[in-house]
Amino acid sequence: MQERVTANKSRARLSGLRVVFALIIREMSTTYGRSAGGYIWAILEPVGAIALMSLVFSYAFRTPALGVNFPLFYATGYLPFMFYLGTSNNISNSIRFNKQLLFYPRVTYIDSIFARFLLSFATHVLVFYIIIFGIFILTETRSTLQFQYIFSSFSMAAALSFGVGVLNCFLFEISPSWQRVWSVLNRPMFILSTIFFTVESVPDPFRTFLLYNPLVHIVSEMRKGFYPYYDGVYVSHVYIYGISILLTATGLFLLKRYNKDILDI
Repeated sequence: MQERVTANKSRARLSGLRVVFALIIREMSTTYGRSAGGYIWAILEPVGAIALMSLVFSYAFRTPALGVNFPLFYATGYLPFMFYLGTSNNISNSIRFNKQLLFYPRVTYIDSIFARFLLSFATHVLVFYIIIFGIFILTETRSTLQFQYIFSSFSMAAALSFGVGVLNCFLFEISPSWQRVWSVLNRPMFILSTIFFTVESVPDPFRTFLLYNPLVHIVSEMRKGFYPYYDGVYVSHVYIYGISILLTATGLFLLKRYNKDILDI
């Protein structure tokens, strides 16, 4: 009897993995496969943004806030920010994108969320690697990589984007107007996430308020991975993971509680 229960659980897990994999393939074909330049644009868009920022600010300043390389400084701020923004937005629209499939018993909202999260995570990590590799090959960075901080930054960004995405996945469905409000609220974050500057350059008491922005911690952690002399002592892993766990738990509870109501909307 115990062996039969174990076998059934194994089949259920395998079936769940197959569903997630199938959803990932569907996401890839619809998001990037509609045109020949779909995957290329995922790289060219951040490359263009980083190049533009580097060009503009190199005329205004002799050196960036850290190091000597403008593209590297802005890449270490812009790419983690886009990781968070892109991944959280993709997760937020999980139910809306796969709503028709959720009426099938084998497909759940959890499958849809994880499929979008995994694809977005892999895409942004690959884009990050390609762009950073290109910067190191084509320019002089005078940088020493510390991979533990780079991995830590990705982990923090993944946790935060997952939590925000899961909660917004519920809020977007019950209140379509919240999506527009959230879009407006996120616009100042591009400036307030220390993409263009460092926390140390901001005087108190504004620095204290700035540290309430979790993206500041993620960007600073990433820069610790490229600038060995940059300590970033104010980075709080407990703060980021605490917020992420709270958002994730709240979002999953609400999705489970109102799952049937959401599908009927």
